[in-house]
Amino acid sequence: WNEIEKREPMEKDAIFRMASMTKPVTSVALMMLYEEGHFLLDDPVEKYVPEFKDARVLVSLDREAGTYETEPARSKPTIRQLLTHTSGIGYGFIHGKAGYFYAEAGIPDAFVLGDMVLAEEMKKLATMPLLHHPGEKFTYGLNTDMVGYLVEVFSGQSLAEFMETRIFEPLGMDDT
Repeated sequence: WNEIEKREPMEKDAIFRMASMTKPVTSVALMMLYEEGHFLLDDPVEKYVPEFKDARVLVSLDREAGTYETEPARSKPTIRQLLTHTSGIGYGFIHGKAGYFYAEAGIPDAFVLGDMVLAEEMKKLATMPLLHHPGEKFTYGLNTDMVGYLVEVFSGQSLAEFMETRIFEPLGMDDT
């Protein structure tokens, strides 16, 4: 039903929001570039986003005192880990510790309605402490946002342009 109380039927061509569906499309975009030989899955992200150099992992956080402790990451986050949400990047609105750092840096987290430049935000994100050592566990977060930035780096186009010209137009996805 389009409107259950009124028993209004849903039309065949109804348009509605499906949360987190940008993630698989963004991952497909990156994998298209992988197939074209732009990178290897186990390449460290810092190879293409230098701000990831010297990645650190959060050990402790005292919000009241405004202090925290980090340690060097045992390994460098890889593109594969971004794709599988095992890089250590979280969502601030889910993982409060990440939210502490993202809010301080002004990193958009989840639903962004205003204008932003993906490259600027992802360069800031790359300097934030990771929530765990790369590859050690699954943490749902801004990984796919970084994947989107890598699409821009490898393609030389904005993420929106790449998706429109390489995915949506060829597949006839007029309302996506």
